[in-house]
Amino acid sequence: MKKLYGFFFILSLVLVLAACSSGSNDAEGSSDSDSEGGESSSTVEIFSWWTGAGEEDGLLALIDLFEEENPDLTIENAAVAGGAGTNAKAVLATRMEGDDPPSTFQVHGGDELNEGWVAADKMQPLNDLYEENGWEEKFPEELIELVSKDGDIYSVPVNIHRGNVIFYNKKVFEENGIEEPETFEEFFAASQKLKDAGVTPMALGDKNSWPATQIFENVLLGVLGPDDYKKLFEGEIPFDDERVVEAVETFGKILDNINEDHAARNWQDSAQLVANGEAAMLNMGDWAKGYFVNDLEMKTDEDFGYFEFPGTKGEFQVVTDTFGLPKGIENPDEVKKFLTFLGSTEAQDVFNPLKGSIPARTDADESKYDAYGKEAMKDFGESRLVPSLAHGSAAAAGFLTKANQAVNIFVTQRDVDNFIEALKTASQEM
Repeated sequence: MKKLYGFFFILSLVLVLAACSSGSNDAEGSSDSDSEGGESSSTVEIFSWWTGAGEEDGLLALIDLFEEENPDLTIENAAVAGGAGTNAKAVLATRMEGDDPPSTFQVHGGDELNEGWVAADKMQPLNDLYEENGWEEKFPEELIELVSKDGDIYSVPVNIHRGNVIFYNKKVFEENGIEEPETFEEFFAASQKLKDAGVTPMALGDKNSWPATQIFENVLLGVLGPDDYKKLFEGEIPFDDERVVEAVETFGKILDNINEDHAARNWQDSAQLVANGEAAMLNMGDWAKGYFVNDLEMKTDEDFGYFEFPGTKGEFQVVTDTFGLPKGIENPDEVKKFLTFLGSTEAQDVFNPLKGSIPARTDADESKYDAYGKEAMKDFGESRLVPSLAHGSAAAAGFLTKANQAVNIFVTQRDVDNFIEALKTASQEM
């Protein structure tokens, strides 16, 4: 079923090529002049959605360092703002299907890469770069699996974010005598104590669909465990499995503890509730740490703390940004120089402290990271790694779109049976 997404991608490509086949050049990597408007061989176009605070700083630092070390090459920053990547992905799809790929582009490891662009035969393998740089010894095996398909490796991970984190207001916890919960039972007991004190237990801003889906994926991980969580999205466990039903019911109980105005808020707005003490907890990727520290000027381990989502201790929900080598570009050797740079400790240690993420390499310089970063790096090296559904790694785009819709309906209607049926239907897109 996962091949369906790639099939439709290829079908779209065939139609485009049929419409403009006259005089086309079939050679990959051709530098002939028929690529009007394309980049020159000395220019590397970097396509991303890194335009926000922190992430843009990290990207610009990468560009400056690369150009300093490679004065014969120029980077074109083709970042597209808005929609947490939604706008950029739409522009990218138009360009890729129109045979106008950027030199390299930001893509989440997992199915967003493998069942999208790789399955559509749009990417070139990078096994040679991994071998030349010894990267198979520097990136965790489970991470390399997220950027691989059918024995070939297709992109270079630049950073790691963790999705199964709950951030909390330390003052609120201390005033109400609450310890960091490790189980769902402890979580619900703490939530009741908070509600009795007039505090919203869990902040949610699902004006965009993915924050609620992120909570659901973490409940699934907490109930199923890492192996069966992966099997669920590989089609080996059905969505009407009794443990999936249990996860949906648990998800519903968590939703009993969220703010009433969740649908009007984005994730930053929900983080603000935690910062103000109006809500106690927030399940968000650790980009929220950067928001607390950089935008709200809060102090880690003083103003806010963090713990693993209930039931997921020793597991790491991976959100990784990666860059690969599209087919059809005219300067693959120059792009490989940039990709080799991205995979270096030097580049990753320049980018990630500014972005608020941690490096994908396991041999980076810990001294460059704060206390949270050091702890996340340690957990990343020791934990079971699992792909994120909400961020495009665990399942193909067709499934994720329908899963987001099903989650949003469940948030308002709380109909377990309808939710399970919707997930079963969506699984045909996997």
